[in-house]
Amino acid sequence: MIAPKPLQLEFAEDLFNSAAKCMCLTKYFVCLLLIVGKSAAAEKPPLAAGPQYDSTHVYVAPEDFNKFVASVIATFGGTASKQGVFTVTPTPSSTMSQLVLTPVGTISVFGFKTPVPYPFGLERTGYLVTNIEAAVKEARAAGADILVAPFNDPIGRDLIIQWPGGINTQLYWHTTAPNYPALKSVPESRIYVSTGRVAAFIHSFLAFSHGRIASDETHAPGTDIGRPGYSYRRIKIVSSFGKMTVFATDGQLPYP
Repeated sequence: MIAPKPLQLEFAEDLFNSAAKCMCLTKYFVCLLLIVGKSAAAEKPPLAAGPQYDSTHVYVAPEDFNKFVASVIATFGGTASKQGVFTVTPTPSSTMSQLVLTPVGTISVFGFKTPVPYPFGLERTGYLVTNIEAAVKEARAAGADILVAPFNDPIGRDLIIQWPGGINTQLYWHTTAPNYPALKSVPESRIYVSTGRVAAFIHSFLAFSHGRIASDETHAPGTDIGRPGYSYRRIKIVSSFGKMTVFATDGQLPYP
């Protein structure tokens, strides 16, 4: 005959079994939350519309406008949108405007007939985003400053942000989503930033773009930027917004 277990032993075993069940349930719910969180992140639509929708901003004198557009198309091929005169800033202004679509990148050409309102003209790139409100939220969270709050333009909405290091970028959204052909070659946006702010810039841009560092040369040859005998840091970044090369220098660069 098997002797009955002492009450203390039975209680200890029951307590152990209950604790084990609780631990299993806890692990289950933690795993479930992780899966749900990852699924929600995966379902979150990307901000970038694609590199063919990102444009290099070029400001030219009105008298040179047509010659510039013609020379770009003659050099790279492609087509140009219908030229017009618009107000593309939140304050009164007037500019000639035309979009040049080439197989190697898109150019937004502006020929202001009035003084250019600050800070327009200091940005070199415009990124088309799929959601302007989400872009503002993501940019702020990544450490960018909103220089010009979202405003309406003739075909959508725009804003200008500034990354750490003083780099300006325009974000824009179209009321009617455009449909441009994919690029044969994705152009490289070149950013010049000080050595003291390059880490902050890279951290901020990667957080916003969800991109990655393709290469990081801490001692790139200065001959590439007209400074024989000098070395600088060169970082290449790839994201859904396209390609970017960051030049971290002391700012003592020859022209051009």
